[in-house]
Amino acid sequence: MKKIYLIRHCEAEGQPPEAKLTERGLKQALELSWFLSDRKIDRIIASPYKRAIQSIQPLAQRLNIEIKTDQRLIERVLSTTNLSDWFEKLKTTFDDLELKFEGGESSQEAMKRIVEVLEEVFNSESKKTIIVTHGNILSLLLKYFNNDFGFEDWRNLSNPDVFLLKNEDNKVTIERIWKG
Repeated sequence: MKKIYLIRHCEAEGQPPEAKLTERGLKQALELSWFLSDRKIDRIIASPYKRAIQSIQPLAQRLNIEIKTDQRLIERVLSTTNLSDWFEKLKTTFDDLELKFEGGESSQEAMKRIVEVLEEVFNSESKKTIIVTHGNILSLLLKYFNNDFGFEDWRNLSNPDVFLLKNEDNKVTIERIWKG
């Protein structure tokens, strides 16, 4: 059986790739390291964004595991133009997975790249892997396995958030395990 811990990063100062964790976010990262320290993790893969790496750094140091970064785990780009009604536009992309805004990627395109990472983990030797990413792309992965996962579920994610995905004999189950 493969276990994958899907983690949304801790509280951050903003959205740019270089945005750091807040003071609260740094404390959350320590809590996260204690929460996951006894799970016998053998691999950590993270978005290259600073907030994702900082979220898992305390655990990686504790377990002496190198954090591998993967560009496919970056946050989904809704648009490269400033959308004043971005919130409503994001909502529509949960219903229309092909909808795409200027310079952005559709939900389907973003979902495809994170599913690729997951499939590689399924096919690897690792038994227990952590994947650290961002809220919207994580939501799309959860939607891939449960089509009922929608916009309101995305809104209800926390920073951090942790889901345990188990793959046993090609049967995938997902459970939210963070009670933050």
